[in-house]
Amino acid sequence: MSEFQEFLSEQLQDDEFRKEWEDIQPEMDVIRAIADARIS
Repeated sequence: MSEFQEFLSEQLQDDEFRKEWEDIQPEMDVIRAIADARIS
């Protein structure tokens, strides 16, 4: 597991952090789609 994944796993145990993380996932999906489109 990468250092980031370990850090994220620890942070997601905090309810407030987890809620905020889940709230931004739709935006992150759009960002990933744009990046993937530019790469291909």
